[in-house]
Amino acid sequence: MKSLVLPKTTPGAADEARGAERTDTARGAVRRNPPAPGPLASFARFVLFGGGVGVASSTAVAGLAGLMPWAVANALVTVASTLLSTELHARFTFGAGHAGWRQHWQSAGSATAAYAVTSTAVLVLHLVQPSAGVLYEQVVYLTAAGLAGVGRFLVLRVFVFAGGRTRTTVRAMSPAPARETGAKVSLLFPVPAL
Repeated sequence: MKSLVLPKTTPGAADEARGAERTDTARGAVRRNPPAPGPLASFARFVLFGGGVGVASSTAVAGLAGLMPWAVANALVTVASTLLSTELHARFTFGAGHAGWRQHWQSAGSATAAYAVTSTAVLVLHLVQPSAGVLYEQVVYLTAAGLAGVGRFLVLRVFVFAGGRTRTTVRAMSPAPARETGAKVSLLFPVPAL
């Protein structure tokens, strides 16, 4: 049977317990939201995840191209790989957590540009060398995808996943506002970091 009488505590014990609880909560928040990686770490992760998805996409496009026109196969694979890679980049490359609809739509815009680059490169290959085999297609496709990927990395880092990082950095660096009367002019504005 439990005692209905509370144990005696020292005056500061309750405050210490609450302080420990807050510290544990703060540690949990840090674990859930780690700081965004720097530009070199982000690029390395982008190459790892984007390259992995790109190589898998290349294989999928080659396989589907035997069943349908190459441009259609590339479009289908681009849609699927964009959804997957946007989620991977949001969580692991840029440390932004789960990608929302806004990030998926913005990423789709950069993926559309990458699709245009890869499709144009393979189209030019077929115009220059109509009998190009699968090996040449893969070399041209992966080279174009790599070049488009560098541009895509910059777009994702600077525009798509920079929003939360920039605002947090500005808030953390700016002092607490002083109470003043009259008109205020702010010369600070968020600048995306590379």
